[in-house]
Amino acid sequence: MKYAVITFTKQGDEIAQSLASSINFDLYSKKNRRDFNFETVSKMVMENYKGIIFISSTGIAVRAIAPYIKSKDIDPAVVVIDNSCNYVISLLSGHLGGANELTLEVSRILKAQPIITTATDNLGITAPDMVAKDNELIIEDLKKSKEIATLLIEGKKVGFFDDKGIIQTPTGYSSSLDNIFGLLCVCSKESINKGIVVDVTPTLRLIRKNIVLGIGCRKDFSSEKMQQTVIMILKESNIDFRAIKYITTVTLKKDEVAINELVNYFKCQLRIFTIDDIRPIQYKFFGSNFVEQTIGVRAVCEPCVELCGAKIIKNKMKLNGMTLCIGEV
Repeated sequence: MKYAVITFTKQGDEIAQSLASSINFDLYSKKNRRDFNFETVSKMVMENYKGIIFISSTGIAVRAIAPYIKSKDIDPAVVVIDNSCNYVISLLSGHLGGANELTLEVSRILKAQPIITTATDNLGITAPDMVAKDNELIIEDLKKSKEIATLLIEGKKVGFFDDKGIIQTPTGYSSSLDNIFGLLCVCSKESINKGIVVDVTPTLRLIRKNIVLGIGCRKDFSSEKMQQTVIMILKESNIDFRAIKYITTVTLKKDEVAINELVNYFKCQLRIFTIDDIRPIQYKFFGSNFVEQTIGVRAVCEPCVELCGAKIIKNKMKLNGMTLCIGEV
């Protein structure tokens, strides 16, 4: 999905031409398209492009996008350039959609003045949604994200905690968790208040997708049973289901309906390994003679997790017709 540029005047077309050598986009020009329909084009670009550049007044852009705005985590970036090419304005999805970054890029190309109104940017503070975007994390709750951003803007002390110690404390946050008014926590846990960090409200989790589920099962295993079993184990293990990065299994199981439906349910990736992939490492794990006679290797779920480059954090569990192993990348 690329960018769309919408123009309404000859001057707008000329500005678009100046952008064409630097940005890949589809042009929708009222001057050059006889079939140009304002409402049709507006709906289409909002649904099919990652970013939209209006060369027009902000009023036109607002009327165009208003009926199709859904949520800040899925709306495209929307930027407005005035017809005199004096200003480039970040209008919608400044952070998650990338409108602020696009505004800066376009203003540099056109030598125009960027207009960015998001408060955290203007204060030099890293908004929670930008921490998530920059580190490929999932925002637990957009409402909580706004609450944390508001505390930062008001100058209140907001703590930052990464349970893996990977991400440095972002600008505007405190690594000290004493006397904080809010907390931004990076983890893959469903609950962080089980003796991990201080209990404070609001607490926003940014969920790291680093969990690998290795799965083996009998042929035609029940999809419902597999889903219920995995959800139960994740809850018992205090793992947020949104942290699942891969579900992995052996080639012979790649078409199992239960496994594929589980992948769809958790919106993760399926990784498949062959018998030849597994055989060299199978003896590192406790195996089964029956499984070896059936498919050619003694174990499935644990070797597949290791082949994903993950460290096993929960060894193979035998669960009434299926096996499950949990790893962490």
